[in-house]
Amino acid sequence: MTKTTHFIYIATMSAIVIAVTVYLWVEGRSFYSLPLEERFYHSEYDWFKPSGLFGQGLGVIGTFMIAFGVAIYIARKNHGFMEKHLRIKYLLEFHIFLCTLGPVLILFHTSFKFGGIVSIAFWSMVAIVASGVVGRFIYVQIPRNIQGQALGLEQIKNKQRSMLEGLKDGVVLTGNQLRELLDPKLSSKKRLTIAKEFLKESAATRKEKIQVLDIFKEERRLDSKIANLSVMKTMFKYWHVIHKPFALIMLFVVIVHVAVTVTMGYTWIF
Repeated sequence: MTKTTHFIYIATMSAIVIAVTVYLWVEGRSFYSLPLEERFYHSEYDWFKPSGLFGQGLGVIGTFMIAFGVAIYIARKNHGFMEKHLRIKYLLEFHIFLCTLGPVLILFHTSFKFGGIVSIAFWSMVAIVASGVVGRFIYVQIPRNIQGQALGLEQIKNKQRSMLEGLKDGVVLTGNQLRELLDPKLSSKKRLTIAKEFLKESAATRKEKIQVLDIFKEERRLDSKIANLSVMKTMFKYWHVIHKPFALIMLFVVIVHVAVTVTMGYTWIF
């Protein structure tokens, strides 16, 4: 998946979440905007209420989305499920998508009414989503290979060396320019600056210049990530300490909530 395709992939999922949120609010605005004590008299109370066909359906579908998003991500990450077909990097994006859209549906399922044990599940869910956003930021700061596995410091440096050594076979820069650019004493920032000056004088095509410049830009990004590698890995480690407990709390409360709901005869369409 190219960077453009990846951007479209993320943008599409974000647009779906926004579109669904807007649709649900517009669809039930007349009900959700009423004070709690007046909702009983709404003409579609039996449709929108948490135990109604629409309201409960949102809860069922939202819960399924979260459960599926968590299950498939854990199965792939910890147990190698469909390892050849599911790239962990893109599966993480899908996991975030389902675990963002699911809570939105559950929010409308509650009809913005929180109380008792359900409030514990809801605020745990909010904490999970919030910590998930933070976790996603930390995750992307850690350099990874094409399979999405975290790279070590030496692996990153090897990647840098490979990129720069690959320039020796190019025709965009002269031999003297390459020797100057490959000077190990140069910082990646300085190397990028010099490369831009050399490329202005090069007779190569615009496409070739961009390809070479991208190598130096990537080296600059890797240098930045090397500087933050240790900190980010430590942050990611402790992030799990926050994310997982809230997930377990929510799971327990949801199981209790579903069990009580089914026991009382609210079984949606089944």
